[in-house]
Amino acid sequence: MIVLRTATPDDFAAMAAVHAASFARGWTAAELSSFGWAAGGFAIVPDQVDAFVLMRVAYDEAEILTLAVAPHRRRAGLARALVKECIVRADAAGARRLMLEVSVENGPARALYDGLGFVEIGRRPRYYDQKIDAALLALAWTDAVTPRISN
Repeated sequence: MIVLRTATPDDFAAMAAVHAASFARGWTAAELSSFGWAAGGFAIVPDQVDAFVLMRVAYDEAEILTLAVAPHRRRAGLARALVKECIVRADAAGARRLMLEVSVENGPARALYDGLGFVEIGRRPRYYDQKIDAALLALAWTDAVTPRISN
């Protein structure tokens, strides 16, 4: 069972290490600490902080800003658990849509999001390193119909 919690400033160094291992240009602990935590932003981590998701909620919309899983923990269900928790928390905060950008070349991430019901609503040309397009994905729901987040 994956146990998740809201990140604290004590987690920033571990989160930065996970991000650096996951992306060509990882975010530092200082960059993570400067994120707008008071403006509807928060991070969710497992107890070992070998993965995290950073998101924010503004009015009726939520956005996943980044999601990272340490290479040695991939394919263990952490990313799926983190995104599902984002959906739950976004819904509880009054959001009716969860959005994110993902590289069009990131097949595993696309499969994860597709499996959870996200749909592509646009593209950002040359978004990553001014070379690779980003797919803009969204998962929308209403008060009467919440997203399917079963296993």
